[in-house]
Amino acid sequence: MEKLIIEGGRPLVGEVRISGAKNAALPLIAATLLAPGIHVLTNVPDLRDTRTMLKLLSELGAVWKRDGSTLTIDCTEVDYAEVSYDLVKTMRASVLVLGPLIARLGKARVSMPGGCAIGERPINFHIQGFERFGVHCALEHGYVSAEHDGTMHGATVHLDIPSVTATENLMMAAVLARGTTIIKNAAREPEISNLIDMLRKMGADIEGRGGDEITVTGVARLRAAQTEIIPDRIETGTYLIAVAAAGGRTTVTDCQPKHLPALLDKLSESGVGITSGDSSITVEMDPQRRARLKGVDIKTMVYPGYPTDLQAQFMALMSLCNGTCVIKETIFENRFMHVAELRRLGARIKTEGNSAVVTGNGPTGLSGARVMATDLRASSSLVIAGLAASGRTEISRIYHLERGYENLSGKLNGLGARVWKEDE
Repeated sequence: MEKLIIEGGRPLVGEVRISGAKNAALPLIAATLLAPGIHVLTNVPDLRDTRTMLKLLSELGAVWKRDGSTLTIDCTEVDYAEVSYDLVKTMRASVLVLGPLIARLGKARVSMPGGCAIGERPINFHIQGFERFGVHCALEHGYVSAEHDGTMHGATVHLDIPSVTATENLMMAAVLARGTTIIKNAAREPEISNLIDMLRKMGADIEGRGGDEITVTGVARLRAAQTEIIPDRIETGTYLIAVAAAGGRTTVTDCQPKHLPALLDKLSESGVGITSGDSSITVEMDPQRRARLKGVDIKTMVYPGYPTDLQAQFMALMSLCNGTCVIKETIFENRFMHVAELRRLGARIKTEGNSAVVTGNGPTGLSGARVMATDLRASSSLVIAGLAASGRTEISRIYHLERGYENLSGKLNGLGARVWKEDE
């Protein structure tokens, strides 16, 4: 097992290119199961999670090949509908194969999903929606088993909360169902729009892209297609916050500023210099700006509100501010596990329920320490804190980072940081 070493106190200067979005790549890889033929996905990040999803497809009978950031996936021979616990246990997004398998093969058996321990994230919304389509579902021996008799039909499904994975899974099942499906209170994330674009290229009839009501009219069959993965908005936000915390001037390229409205507003409000182009964002944090960093409250919300996946990173930044701020987490009930580790670096944070009060230490208020990553986004908050801290920070259990950040060390070192891996 490896750990990440950071020698902090160095400003980040230069350009960094954003990779394809993990949270878009995973459902698009799953969607290839819907149709036989050779699918082509471009701008696919090389991550632990994407590699896991590809292993899962191999288990189902697909054949794939990677050439740089391009994936070619042949799903012609997919005829197996069971996914084992050994693959599913490490990644929650593996549940996304349920919808495509039900639609194409009429059945699926998938182990209950794992992933980061940031909350319960039940899959009951998926199951309730499938049952409205006429699919019989059962939970047995740690597996979700689903099957229909060949007459899966469209239905109106109202999600209690706008779950991203439930919206994606139900949409993928509905594209081959008879009749019309309406998903109400659907999630609106850009990753869902990316999936809709792919499904339309495959021949699906879908309306409501970008809205909270999606209408799917089932078709008899789909075809293979080529689709580009959108840039990763969470990776984009992580680098923006990292530069704001460590200081410097960096241009983040190949990104989509329009996908991060809440974060850009909060960074500007805190005093960070932000300039957005069509596909780039320049962040500037000179010593004077760093010294005047203002505490800003945030409340995580569904898109287009402030993303929960950037809450931990913003907390690391706020530990360097002047004054105090309140961070309220409304999406996941167990997403403050990074607080204890940030405290080891000198952060002053008090939590009560789903709120955290951060009292800033100013720009030189953190010092390096040995810490442990607890989940994907928590681990990136420790990287940000380590970049801003004086001295050496060691982060263990960095396999969490490798699930969602492509070539993190290389990209940071390209900006002037000193970051490397060592064996534990």
